[in-house]
Amino acid sequence: MGIMDLLPYVQIVLSVLLVAAILLQRTGASLGGAFGADNFSSGFHTRRGLEKTLFYATIVIAVLFALSALINLLLN
Repeated sequence: MGIMDLLPYVQIVLSVLLVAAILLQRTGASLGGAFGADNFSSGFHTRRGLEKTLFYATIVIAVLFALSALINLLLN
C-alpha cells in the first residue's frame, strides 16, 4: 500500500476536519450585517483561548489539504 493508495483517505479526513473547523467558528456578523446593516462592532473581534486555537487549526488543516491536493495532482 503506497502513498497513492492512502492519499484519497487522507484528503477525505482533512476535508471533513476542515468543514467541521469552519462550522465551529463563531461568526461575528449577523444576517443583517451581510446585507449592509450597520453592525460596526462585529467586524472587530479579538480571538482568545479556544477560538484562537481553532482559528489557527483551521489554517493548518487548510494548508495540509491544499498540499495533499497538490501532491495528488503531481503524482497523477
